[in-house]
Amino acid sequence: MKYEKFIEEAGLNSADFRWAFAFCNDGEHITEPELADELANLVLSGKKTATASALADYAEANEPLPTVDGKFDILLNGKGEPVAALTNTRVYQTKFNEVTAEHAFKEGEGNRTLAYWRQVHEEFFRELGLFSPDMAIICEEYKVLYKKEH
Repeated sequence: MKYEKFIEEAGLNSADFRWAFAFCNDGEHITEPELADELANLVLSGKKTATASALADYAEANEPLPTVDGKFDILLNGKGEPVAALTNTRVYQTKFNEVTAEHAFKEGEGNRTLAYWRQVHEEFFRELGLFSPDMAIICEEYKVLYKKEH
């Protein structure tokens, strides 16, 4: 397994490994390394404890929806290196225009306001051709089980 050494180092069970990903990239296929690094660093610093994605993106990619099931994901940096193991603590669906200020704050980006969250996420979802104010959003909250020391 590609991440066996990291999983062992983290003291986690490989049977509980779900997948590896870099934020704002397609799973392990990294096309936005600077953004992946920026968001991974927010997780490592403890500022980012949540994320949001478009429901339509899961259907398009034929991927299962995230769940709270005790399994863990491996967060990758912009070079595709594992930097943390995360587990979901809460997953829920809402509409873009109903995402809360609390969720925006937990995402840890920019000035952590809802206005900032809406601005950057609208731009991101527009680039993907998915945006509408009432689009379905999957919100995830997670905790860090392990982070790699640099």
